[in-house]
Amino acid sequence: MNTKNTRISVIGLGYVGLPLALSFAKKFKVVGFDVSIKRIDALKKGFDETLEVSKKDILSSQIIFTNELQEIKGSNVFIVTVPTPVTIKNQPDLIFLEMACKSLAEVISPKSYIVFESTVFPGCTEDFCIPIIEEFSGLKLNKDFYVGFSPERINPGDKNNSFENINKVVSGSNNASLQFIAALYSSVVKADIFKAKSIKVAEASKIIENTQRDVNIALMNELSEIFYELDIKTKDVLEAASTKWNFHSYNPGLVGGHCIGVDPYYLAYKAKQVGVRPKMILSGRSTNNRVVQRIVNYVSNFLSQNPRCKKVFIAGITFKEDCPDLRNSGALKVIKSLNKIGVVPTIHDPFFKTDPHIDGLEYDYLANIRSVNFTPDVVLVLMPHFQYLNKLRKALLKLSESAGLVFDLKDSLGIKDSISL
Repeated sequence: MNTKNTRISVIGLGYVGLPLALSFAKKFKVVGFDVSIKRIDALKKGFDETLEVSKKDILSSQIIFTNELQEIKGSNVFIVTVPTPVTIKNQPDLIFLEMACKSLAEVISPKSYIVFESTVFPGCTEDFCIPIIEEFSGLKLNKDFYVGFSPERINPGDKNNSFENINKVVSGSNNASLQFIAALYSSVVKADIFKAKSIKVAEASKIIENTQRDVNIALMNELSEIFYELDIKTKDVLEAASTKWNFHSYNPGLVGGHCIGVDPYYLAYKAKQVGVRPKMILSGRSTNNRVVQRIVNYVSNFLSQNPRCKKVFIAGITFKEDCPDLRNSGALKVIKSLNKIGVVPTIHDPFFKTDPHIDGLEYDYLANIRSVNFTPDVVLVLMPHFQYLNKLRKALLKLSESAGLVFDLKDSLGIKDSISL
């Protein structure tokens, strides 16, 4: 398929959209659109707050960064990478996707291609997105414009598995669009391109990737509860079990972020719509959510038994290691729960040089872990960043020496008498 005269607009410049836009900009004219003026201003200066892309790569690209919708007019390919979170009741929140579809309806022209990468439930592209575009544009699918779905597989903080070297699944609203979209992605993706049999298949393939991980981590979290009561370290058990050739090792932990902690709810929502009770999926979600309260219970029980102890120190507040992302962070949920029992912890994270100003939480922020002038009674290592295991290791171990309770989430520091999942 001929992609020579392609002009691409990427809608949403977060963890997914920015690396994708930079890759396509090596071969095509690209416009990067985001509704956040702050984000656009930062990118124009070469700063990526997600730390996924270097200043050099941003400034050396030919991408036009904008928050003006009219600047994406004239493109013939639109790739949508907007967030798809859940509501407070864990229902799909499609407001960003709806806004993107209405905006596209204003700017697309005949023969345009729209590719959705935002994670959704099977059927969302065809039953939700396309009707909005048709209604507000007056254009018709497969006559005036074409649609595809290509699930994103970006792993925040992972410098090895990038957009260009991860196998890419693509799909299209008809065979011609499938072939065009496959050719488009294969021009920048070095890994394999897999052509899914339908848009629904592509949507479903993405959502079960993260649901599978969620359920497997839930099993480990439940096992860690059992092993704690049996006075066995989960890490030791997994090390032994992993010697069998067909044992698949997952680690227990806090499950957050925009994928594993969210996507299963999208699948569960659709399952209920078609009359299926997703018991395993929701049980896994419940088990993983319970980890926050387990950690808080350790702290609460210790403080109630030691009324003179009040100082709680938390190391690592992001949702995963070596990443500045706070979305759906389990550590922030721990802080919120501690606040409810009257505890205002001191927190530190090497990814934040200034107070991150997290709304709705009470905490004391520490910019330099080496400048601590108090002795914590409780130390919680909730996110074992690489720096904590290396250049900040001595400082963290020193803080833990006199603490009455040390909780090391993944038993990564080897602190004697610490507890972990």
